[in-house]
Amino acid sequence: MRIAQLAPLAESVPPKLYGGTERVIAWLVDELVDLGHDVTLFASGDSRTKGKLHAVLPRALRLGRKGVDPNAACALLIEAIAGRARDFDVIHSHVDWLPLPVLNRTGVPFLTTMHGRLDLPRLSDVIGAFPQAPFVSISDNQRRPLPDANWVATIPHGLPKEQFRPSYGAGSYLAFLGRLTAEKGPEAAIRIARAVRMPLRIAAKIPRAETTYFKKKLEPEIDGEDILLIGEVGDVRKQTFLAGAAALLFPIDWPEPFGLVMIEAMACGTPVIAYRSGSVPEVVEDGVTGFIVDGEQHAIEAVKEAVRLDRRRIRARFEERFAASRMAREYESRYRELFACR
Repeated sequence: MRIAQLAPLAESVPPKLYGGTERVIAWLVDELVDLGHDVTLFASGDSRTKGKLHAVLPRALRLGRKGVDPNAACALLIEAIAGRARDFDVIHSHVDWLPLPVLNRTGVPFLTTMHGRLDLPRLSDVIGAFPQAPFVSISDNQRRPLPDANWVATIPHGLPKEQFRPSYGAGSYLAFLGRLTAEKGPEAAIRIARAVRMPLRIAAKIPRAETTYFKKKLEPEIDGEDILLIGEVGDVRKQTFLAGAAALLFPIDWPEPFGLVMIEAMACGTPVIAYRSGSVPEVVEDGVTGFIVDGEQHAIEAVKEAVRLDRRRIRARFEERFAASRMAREYESRYRELFACR
């Protein structure tokens, strides 16, 4: 099939550092090409892909030229696909609802994967304006705020089996990986690590809007020894970071749509200790790939139990449930269904 993939322009595909959605898109495109499809990726010009690249901008917005209006960039993306829509059998959008008015009028089958939280004001009004538009969720929990959307599938993320090498030795520290925002739970991670007297290594970016939060709540706790901030990590450093951990702490306080870092840890054989929120019960198998906990005290107890989990089994369950090849085949099935109904 001739397939167009529309990617956000904030990061390259795959991203140089932080960026879960863009990583998933990169893996999906490459897997679809390996399955024999003709795939065109609409993304920033600094992206890398096995497919054909249609560069909407020379560089991704976050690491590129300052001052570029994100709305203007998105307009260019929508214009690019509008001009080439008839070149494709199906269009797959990863940029939420913004292209819907155009995609709805091209006459070409399309679907949209929603990658973010959906409990946003007036989003139901937007989705309601496109009752026939097909959507894919990345967890069943993600759907809850919009039960009336035209959901055609839930397709969990997957990553290539060769992306991370597992480590089967006991780790020497706890890991936290993600944005340094209150809803991701870095303060709780610090308290848990101190309670169990284990080092905590934090691999994370500091969003510009969260600078005050970081300086007031986190910086005073980061001593460079017991609590160590190592900054953003790319894929190579992430492998070492996750594989060397005794467990990944995921003490979220928001309806996480998926949580890519959880399966990245599993790919390394590292157990996940995660709060019972959002997609967590769909991703973590309690007592097998980690522990689903209710609060800090429960998490403290789980850290002590994590060393008893079989890291080889964690890796095996990752391969069975969260490989990129599985993700690509599920999307392929949806594409064929849309194309058959055109």
